[in-house]
Amino acid sequence: MKKFSLALVLFALSFAFLLASVPLKDAGAQGRPENPGEQSAVRADGRVVAPDGVVFESHKAFIDAGRRCNTRHADDIEIEKIDRKLAANRAANGGGQGGGGTSTDGSRLYATGSITIPVYFHVVSKADGTGNIPDSWVDAQIAAMNEHFGGQDGPVYREAAANMSFRFALAGLTRTVNDTWYAAGPGSTAESQMKNALRVGTADDLNFYTNSGGGYLGWATFPSDYTSKPKMDGVVCYWASLPGSNYVPYNEGDTGTHEVGHWLGLYHTFQGGCAGSGDGVADTPAERDSTFGCPTGSLDTCRRNAGLDPYENFMDYTDDPCMYKFSLGQVDRSDSMWSTYRAGK
Repeated sequence: MKKFSLALVLFALSFAFLLASVPLKDAGAQGRPENPGEQSAVRADGRVVAPDGVVFESHKAFIDAGRRCNTRHADDIEIEKIDRKLAANRAANGGGQGGGGTSTDGSRLYATGSITIPVYFHVVSKADGTGNIPDSWVDAQIAAMNEHFGGQDGPVYREAAANMSFRFALAGLTRTVNDTWYAAGPGSTAESQMKNALRVGTADDLNFYTNSGGGYLGWATFPSDYTSKPKMDGVVCYWASLPGSNYVPYNEGDTGTHEVGHWLGLYHTFQGGCAGSGDGVADTPAERDSTFGCPTGSLDTCRRNAGLDPYENFMDYTDDPCMYKFSLGQVDRSDSMWSTYRAGK
C-alpha cells in the first residue's frame, strides 16, 4: 500500500511539473473569469481583467500586451505620403501648407463644432444577452464624444482642451445577436462578415460597432484606408467601455473617443517614440512610450525633445478619468484629414 501511495505521489508531482512548464497564452496573464465587463477592470490587488477575461498581473502588463488599442501604426513612408496629400489639399482649400499642428483657430479649415457626423451604432451581442447594452449607454457614448470633442471634459489639470470641429448625432441603431460576430477581433473573418453585413453610409458616416472587442478595448480604421476598403471603415469598441458599465477605469466612453480620433486621422501621441515622424502634430510632444494609469506631476521621457509627455491627451493610454483633451494641432490635422479623405467622399 505504501509503495502504491508513493507511486501516486510521484505521478502527481510529475504531472504538476508538466503543467507548470506550459506557458500561458499571454505573458503576465492568469485565469479567465466570467463576464469581465460586469466588474471593475482593475482588481483590488492591482491585476487587470482584459475584455476576454484574461487577467494580467499589472496595469503595465495589460498595456504592454497591446490590449488598450489594436489600431495599427502607420509607418514613416505611409505618413510622408499622407502628409504630402494633406498639404496639397489644404493649400487648395485656402488653409496654407498646414496639417501638422501649427495653426491657430484663425487658420483652421472648419469652424468650431461646424461638422456634425452621423453615427450608425451597431450593437452585437451573444445569444445569452452578453453585450446587449441599453439605448441609454449608446446615448451616453454620443454625449461623451460631444463633450470630449467640444473640449468640455474635466477636470482640467494641465492646459485647456481644444474645441474640435466635430460633433456627433445618432443616425441609426441596429441590434444583432450573433456569437461569431460578438467574438470578432481585428483582421478576422468575423470582422469582415460583420462589417459587410451591417455597415451603411459613405466616408463621412461613422459606423460604431460594439462587441467583445476581440480581447481589446477597441480599434479603428484611418481615413486614408477608406478608398481601398470602404466596407471595413469604422470603429469597434468593447461594449463595457461605454458609460454605464462597471468596467472601471475604462467605462467613461474615452475608448470610443480615442478610436474616433483614429477614425479622424489622429495617431497615438507616443507613435515613433523619441525619434521618427511621431504623430504628425507639433503641439503633442514626443514621449518614449504609452502612459498608463493616472500619473501625477510632470513626465519627460524624451529629454532631448521639447515639451512634457502629453499623457492627458485622448490619444495616449491613460485611464478614462485622467485623459481630457485634444490639442489645437490635432484640430488642424483632423480637419485636414476630414477635408482630404472624408468630406463628401
